[in-house]
Amino acid sequence: MIDTDRKTAITFGILLITGIIFGILSSVPALEQPDYLTKLSTIKGQVLLAAFFQFIMAAVYVCIAVLLYPTIKKYNEGLALSYFGFRIIGAVFLFIGIIFLLLLLFISQRFVIEVQPDPSRFQTIGELLRVGRDWINHIGMILPWSIGGLILYYCFFRMKLIPKWLSIWGLIGYTSTLIATILLFFDIIKIVSPIYLIMNTPTALLELILAVYLIVNGFNPYIKQKGGTL
Repeated sequence: MIDTDRKTAITFGILLITGIIFGILSSVPALEQPDYLTKLSTIKGQVLLAAFFQFIMAAVYVCIAVLLYPTIKKYNEGLALSYFGFRIIGAVFLFIGIIFLLLLLFISQRFVIEVQPDPSRFQTIGELLRVGRDWINHIGMILPWSIGGLILYYCFFRMKLIPKWLSIWGLIGYTSTLIATILLFFDIIKIVSPIYLIMNTPTALLELILAVYLIVNGFNPYIKQKGGTL
């Protein structure tokens, strides 16, 4: 029989991969095009699928937060609560982002069907919704999620649940993501810029590698032998 810690590690690994996949599927490249107001209405099915995939991704993120809370609590209850709180806040922003995407689709459909649409009015509303969605998905969600990630990998490092190099990579990766998010907040870099992609790549690679490691090896047995304390 597989013990509880092993099941948790495998489930965590599967959820990480699932979250990455649904995150990719939830993207809508058409929103980055100048004619997105007319484009969205022609790809209604794709937009609805993206909204559905974002809903699944948000649900996966909630599952990750719930799944790891008892494990972190074995080390420090205060850190566990902080981790859980920040990660749930991040997931909630993902759910809110779905509403903005559906509103963008609605505005696009209205823009197309009106006989004499007022371009400036629709463009203003559309841009507000598009920028709002970007802020929600890339700042509102990622900022608390990254803080939760720093707490998680600090606990991993202290509990020795995963190899030390993976814990350190996690701390560096989430620090880089956090800095990128802050730079984005102050409009120093853009979402579609190479520097933003580069600064977020370490975290994405880490979670993919960690997922495979956990599915194959599970958590280190330290927590079971020493109670997870130092």
